[in-house]
Amino acid sequence: MDQTTTEIVDFYTGYDEAGRLDRRASFQLERIRTLELLTEHLPPAPASILDVGGGPGAYARPLLAAGHRVRLVDLVPAHVEQALAGVPPVDAVVGDARSLPVPDRGYDATLLLGPLYHLLDRADRLLALREAVRVTRPGGVVMAAAISRFAGPLDFAATGRFTSDRLYEEAAQILRDGRNHPGLGFTHAYFHRVSELADEFREAGLTGVAVHGVEGPAWPAAEAAAGTPSERAVLEGALALARLYSSEADVVSSSAHLMAVAITPDGR
Repeated sequence: MDQTTTEIVDFYTGYDEAGRLDRRASFQLERIRTLELLTEHLPPAPASILDVGGGPGAYARPLLAAGHRVRLVDLVPAHVEQALAGVPPVDAVVGDARSLPVPDRGYDATLLLGPLYHLLDRADRLLALREAVRVTRPGGVVMAAAISRFAGPLDFAATGRFTSDRLYEEAAQILRDGRNHPGLGFTHAYFHRVSELADEFREAGLTGVAVHGVEGPAWPAAEAAAGTPSERAVLEGALALARLYSSEADVVSSSAHLMAVAITPDGR
């Protein structure tokens, strides 16, 4: 394990990922819309689903409840322990998205709802996507989440933290190369442009690629309204717009997260 990967594992070992999706308005939007996109694009239950980078099981458990067969692979041993110990327990193993410990064509669908965030080099992201193709049956579904190129600075502005020349410089750097500075409260991460994510999917051999905005364009308003009398109304409005504008090309990149959906080659 290289130094960057070790630092990423150490970050998540000490981070409450299991409780993250309940903490902030944008995270609540992320959870609701991710589950809706999974319901919309995954094969009907019972399907066999590989949840790569699935953390403590935030999405694996709802998929199990919906009747799917789910196996979770995560780089962080603490996440795997939480997935195994939760209710219901999730079949989970430690593994790297770039070299999955599973056989070829064993799953109807493969999810990468986190690995692309932390693979800084395009070559590594393509390795992960090609592994997803390898382990998914011909004609199966691959879905992967990415952080939008603009997410960090928009978050800082919405929550009143965009207040220094240093943050402006960091925003300019992310705009140039997509790489997050780990000293700003997050670990090593890569922020995608929409076209770049779609291109990586196609280069990995996936077809019918579509990219959705997860939280929609109004998630910064929901963050800014947190703790005010209009909090609930703004959150509900943001959710409605996230659904309406899910695949609207002109606003997809304004979401904090992107979700790419595609089909594996049919082998013919």
